[in-house]
Amino acid sequence: MAATLLPPRDTTPPLAEVAVEFPDNFLLIELCGEFDRNLAEIEQKLSVQILRRGNHLVAMGEKPAADEAIQVLRKLYARLEAGRPVGSADIDRELRMPGAEPERASRDGSQMEMFRGGQVEIKTRKKVVEPRTEAQKAYVANLFQHELAFGIGPAGTGKTYLAVAVGVSMFIDGLVDKIILSRPAVEAGEKLGYLPGDMKDKVDPYMQPLYDALNDFLPGKQLAKMMEEKVIEIAPLAFMRGRTLSHAFVVLDEAQNATTMQMKMFLTRLGEGSRMVITGDRSQVDLPRGMPSGLADAERLLGGIDKISFNYFTSKDVVRHPLVARIIEAYEADESK
Repeated sequence: MAATLLPPRDTTPPLAEVAVEFPDNFLLIELCGEFDRNLAEIEQKLSVQILRRGNHLVAMGEKPAADEAIQVLRKLYARLEAGRPVGSADIDRELRMPGAEPERASRDGSQMEMFRGGQVEIKTRKKVVEPRTEAQKAYVANLFQHELAFGIGPAGTGKTYLAVAVGVSMFIDGLVDKIILSRPAVEAGEKLGYLPGDMKDKVDPYMQPLYDALNDFLPGKQLAKMMEEKVIEIAPLAFMRGRTLSHAFVVLDEAQNATTMQMKMFLTRLGEGSRMVITGDRSQVDLPRGMPSGLADAERLLGGIDKISFNYFTSKDVVRHPLVARIIEAYEADESK
């Protein structure tokens, strides 16, 4: 007797519909975004469909994804109720860091407000900056809690941007008297020759990423005045020799391009009442072949010292264009072969 063949078992998870009501129609319009672009972004990231039915939004898809979409929508709506805008960066943050609603807790009266739900706000003159990944949250917390902090990881993970934001916030709160930003003046694989102009003209091209970050946090006229008064300084690493940096927030960017002696020189500039942040990417060393990176030596020598924090980022923490993360992953995979 021939065996009866049973049809293949359907293992496709059942689809679900999860609905939520938002009473304020004006806020609901803002939540959806122009031409429903906010909803479209959530749909694309979570592989769900979101429909609007009156004052209700309905997420359709696999149950976990539909539940997550509703949770994200609730948190974004709460932002709007608090009078805060919702943009692509806010959606990205909530998708990366789903969790319970945070409880607010102040930090010694300063402008930086930490939340027991793991969220952090950094208030500057022009905008409020919020970390978008768990690694970024831990990094920002360490910047406030430690006098010396390292942020190490690939490009696009917000290491320098967040450090400058914290520096501006601490200056606004009166916790430091000045901001000093530095990086090694090392050419990235190209010989640029002699640049024209005075010393500022020669080093400014190397410092441009630091100017870009400051322009995001301070009005142009105020930034220009602070730089004129030397309240904010941007200078090559070589200019740090012989200085004692007291009551300052100091950032060394692109630290992988500092030599061992330069790194020791810089770290020993730390003065009373100062905070120092070292950021770098071990995969982008532009030093001459055979010359060890000061960042690698600092990791090896200082990793066991209390009150010095090390935060590490991966391609999952990239907050630039999504393709940047995939490019970094491709290079990392090739290097590991």
